[in-house]
Amino acid sequence: MTDRHIPKRVFSPAREEAEVVSKQLVTPQTSDPAYRLAFQDPEFLLREDLRSVRFQLELLKPELLLNEAGIGSTFVFYGSARIPEPEKAHILVEAAGDGPRAKIAARLAEKAKYYDEARKLAALASGTAPSQDGKRQFVVCSGGGPSIMEAANRGAADVGAESIGLNIVLPFEQAPNVYVTPKLSFQFHYFALRKMHFLLRARAVAVFPGGFGTFDETFELLTLIQTGKVTPMPILFYGKDFWTRVVNFEALVEEGVIGAQDLELFRFVETAEEGWAAVQEYWASRG
Repeated sequence: MTDRHIPKRVFSPAREEAEVVSKQLVTPQTSDPAYRLAFQDPEFLLREDLRSVRFQLELLKPELLLNEAGIGSTFVFYGSARIPEPEKAHILVEAAGDGPRAKIAARLAEKAKYYDEARKLAALASGTAPSQDGKRQFVVCSGGGPSIMEAANRGAADVGAESIGLNIVLPFEQAPNVYVTPKLSFQFHYFALRKMHFLLRARAVAVFPGGFGTFDETFELLTLIQTGKVTPMPILFYGKDFWTRVVNFEALVEEGVIGAQDLELFRFVETAEEGWAAVQEYWASRG
């Protein structure tokens, strides 16, 4: 007897069973939600008791699809959703007029240069050759939204490369930017699972000026590395003037709440070329 005579499975696939269900007779019994297959019952899956199952699903779905796409490692981009691209910066300033928001608009417009740097950095990273096992390396990964996130995905698209977008359901309308590769565009309910997927394959992180979301993601990463939960990797802070103005890192050392060595977990850079060279140098020095 040969292997060809041994069936690969003995149970019917769930997909086939679902097809059978779709052709069932309609009766009071089959029409009741209780009769639905559990995996086809949205009301059941959304129950409070099923939260742990939804956690598993939200972890598993992107993991499987990214594996199938041959993604070996990623270059993660964090940054504001409010910084305009250079060509549109004047629109922001003009819309603010001479009112109280004029100064804020001007500051955001000044940061428009980082849109271009994020775009160029993403293009550089996207040129990385696959590893010997065929896995794609330093695939650009962003939060999937506008501004800096858009610039990252756009930079990958500029050189014909695919890129990842990890969107989150928010109370206000949010759609993936048009440069995210559709089959690598994911949507999350849980912030925790989204942040985990940012880091599971990350081998470099670029942090551009940003607000609460950027702080949340960045300082959690620094904490994970500081505590040994995550292996160190290149962390690039774009815009030293911005970061040292909004965060007094030296004061944290002086107050004794972090160590001086913790300031070595990241480095300040300004240009795409400088950042990409730092990433290459970092990993080259580690073989």
